Amino acid sequence: MKVVLEETEPSLRLKSKGNRNMTKLEIPMKLWKEMGKSTKIGMVNFDEDDISEWESSFEITPIAFQKVSKYFEWKDLFPEWVDEEEDLDGASCPEIPVPDYRSYQKVDLVVAKLPCRYPEEEWGRDVFRLQVHLIAANMAAKKGKRDWFSRSKVAFLSKCRPMMEVFRCNDMIGREGDWWFYEPEMNRLEQKISLPIGSCQLAMPIWDRGVNKVYDLSKIQRATKTVKREAYATVIHSSEAYVCGAITLAQSLLQTGTKRDLILLMDDSISMSKRAALAAAGWRIRMITRIRNPRAEKDSYNEYNYSKFRLWQMTDYDKIIFIDSDIIVLRNLDLLFHFPQMSAVGNDNSIFNSGIMVIEPSNCTFRIFIERRDEIVSYNGGDQGFLNEVFVWWHRLPRRTNFLKNFWSNTTLEKSVKNEMFGANPPKLYAIHYLGLKPWLCYRDYDCNWNIDDQRVYASDVAHKRWWKLHDAMDENLQAFCKLTKRRRIELDWDRKMAQKAGYEDQHWNINITDPRRIHLV
Repeated sequence: MKVVLEETEPSLRLKSKGNRNMTKLEIPMKLWKEMGKSTKIGMVNFDEDDISEWESSFEITPIAFQKVSKYFEWKDLFPEWVDEEEDLDGASCPEIPVPDYRSYQKVDLVVAKLPCRYPEEEWGRDVFRLQVHLIAANMAAKKGKRDWFSRSKVAFLSKCRPMMEVFRCNDMIGREGDWWFYEPEMNRLEQKISLPIGSCQLAMPIWDRGVNKVYDLSKIQRATKTVKREAYATVIHSSEAYVCGAITLAQSLLQTGTKRDLILLMDDSISMSKRAALAAAGWRIRMITRIRNPRAEKDSYNEYNYSKFRLWQMTDYDKIIFIDSDIIVLRNLDLLFHFPQMSAVGNDNSIFNSGIMVIEPSNCTFRIFIERRDEIVSYNGGDQGFLNEVFVWWHRLPRRTNFLKNFWSNTTLEKSVKNEMFGANPPKLYAIHYLGLKPWLCYRDYDCNWNIDDQRVYASDVAHKRWWKLHDAMDENLQAFCKLTKRRRIELDWDRKMAQKAGYEDQHWNINITDPRRIHLV
């Protein structure tokens, strides 16, 4: 979809001082105090405002642009699926109309009026709103003032907070009513606007132009070779069910040769013996207080899953790659530190999967999460749904970096392709995300997802075997924390009986169990 979706004429303000149909735009006090008459200001999206007071006080340049069509939808920029492997024509994005930035002189300040449809449903997924943000960002980066004494400034007029995905809350230098003032860190902003306009294209391509030509990642790999204030992190809380997964994750990361710190956030529900094992596996442990999801039922699985927000308090690091503890890493992921927040793989519709994501710790971002806990409705009741409402503009990583273990289409071709990827040696995948019942909760003989009707879409003996191969390479003292409980053995044997009763033709329920953990329980 490379066609510009057009409908309206270019947005170019015509000077009509005193027009009674226009709202007079007053100058905020902060600008009166800090800006002189020689201040050069680029103004974006003030067609319906009387800016005569501004024109008599500063050097004003209206920024002309064609407003995006009302038929241009968010899903056009953030489709559920893109042709990552370029099996067809490759992925492409529609074009959002932008000004000819070359035709404008340098400015000291960019001022933009943002549309705000809050509290309408999906108000944040507004293409026109994104368009205005990106024009302001490009003007600041390409035409903004930059010298030893000051940085270019951006001011927004909006009842809604500007998009944190573009203008970080760390860069906000003040607020006055509906005015929001920013002094962006230009290196970060320039990287943001250099990436694809939506998840319609990969931020990190797999293939380069040419038949079967692998994309050259050497420049990114060189840039991320030097260890900076960066770390891998995971979070476990409320129970010890994921301790084995976290141990295995740490071991898999270390096998890739990464030199980054491995940080584990945990609460006091984890016993001292298991904490020692997690530390021995490679984690640096930090204790946290859980954060309750106010919309969750008491004692539900997602009651405290907002504890993941604590990642943003790790401000001794500039970037974190968060990894869920039901994932194993097969190839070095350090190159993901090159990408900004929020970078992740796609999930359903226009959302990302939060199993692996690049984040940038920030106390003010954390405070915003806490302030909006009651307001934001998570589509799945969990942290993934919440984060997708905060970071609606995100950057798509290849699904190979967080390859979900599922078989939604349930076709022979899908099973063949995915199982080949799961088992490839050397690995084609960077990481496998074990959805459904976890490998350490199954007998090692086969994937126990086969035995439960609504879990069979997650079943793969090839991926299961891959996890156990990593487990077997660990120290025996660490393997001891992946044993089965008596209760879990009872559940597994019951599921085998129910699968036999259901008559599943694959007959996994009939496989002889040789797993010694069936006898040596904890």
